Amino acid sequence: MDLRRLFTEHPASVGESYWGHLLRASWFSARLLLAGGACLVHAFLPFLFVNTGSRAITELYGAMVTGRRVAPPSPQLTVRRVAN
Repeated sequence: MDLRRLFTEHPASVGESYWGHLLRASWFSARLLLAGGACLVHAFLPFLFVNTGSRAITELYGAMVTGRRVAPPSPQLTVRRVAN
């Protein structure tokens, strides 16, 4: 597998360029870190950030799974049946 493909295959599979994927994944990472910090504070002070973790998970799930732009299948992977 060539080096370029290593960096572009997965982003293309979700309909993104390398740079678009980098920005989107970085945004998710920052959001998860902030939510994780809020959950850690909540562990010690349960009256703070009561809904922050679950709300972040719900929002991220919506952005990642239900809002995903799936790329159309590449031509080399398309299977065509020939009528007999």
